[in-house]
Amino acid sequence: MTIKLETESSWASHGGTLSVHTHDSAVCNCSMRFAVYTPPQASIRKVPVLWYLSGLTCSWANVMEKSGLQAAAAKHGIMVVAPDTSPRGDTVADDDAYDLGQGAGFYLSATQAPWSAHFKMDKYITEELQSIVGSSFEADMSSQGITGHSMGGHGALTLHLKNPDLYQSVSAFSPITSPTQVPWGQKAFTHYLGDDQSNWQQYDALELIKLKASAATMLIDTGTSDQFLEEQLKPELFKTTCEQHKQALNYRMQPDYDHSYYFIASFIAEHIEHHANVLNA
Repeated sequence: MTIKLETESSWASHGGTLSVHTHDSAVCNCSMRFAVYTPPQASIRKVPVLWYLSGLTCSWANVMEKSGLQAAAAKHGIMVVAPDTSPRGDTVADDDAYDLGQGAGFYLSATQAPWSAHFKMDKYITEELQSIVGSSFEADMSSQGITGHSMGGHGALTLHLKNPDLYQSVSAFSPITSPTQVPWGQKAFTHYLGDDQSNWQQYDALELIKLKASAATMLIDTGTSDQFLEEQLKPELFKTTCEQHKQALNYRMQPDYDHSYYFIASFIAEHIEHHANVLNA
């Protein structure tokens, strides 16, 4: 099936192009929007792809406008794709809370009404958007990595662990690494997946590592002044599990940094280099 892709906006940036696109999604059953930074190297060859998954309340715009990723992506010849964080629109279920509904898709396939009609962000990213990016851009789909922030860090880790051949490199900023054990995840999973907690484990990076560690080295940065550190992120749980199950991990606690895009902007170049070392090899 041919998907009609419409370009909403486009800007020159660091010798490449930042563009925003919309399309009708068969997976999410609504119109979806995503952004792509195409580096200058794509004018002469296909380039590796790095997926960036954003956190609660965010869209494609946060990382593309606030992180400054374009400079590093241009330097290393990496295409960066930023999907939205959920389905959106008047016909899509929502909630007044910031951590449920539109803007809070948690990168899973909901099984509970009313969310199950549209909320299938994992399949959207790993299946439908794969096809769109591969056919519409100079993207080397055999060389892909994935990263993200907070809820998107959760998404990056789980999608990598479930699809290690698709995403050969992985990193995250302040990720929710054990959502089944923290309030954000427990709330979202109850609404999206139901009360049976055995159905939650497939979307928990900590539980997935217990099943099978990844061959990739995970790079994770979290700030010591992150306001969600103790209640929602709990990095020690993840570090202990990785050690027990021999998961290669470089987990860096960054002094004084918080949960904001000032933090992400400070380390995004190092994350892109981490992915480029794998994807450009």
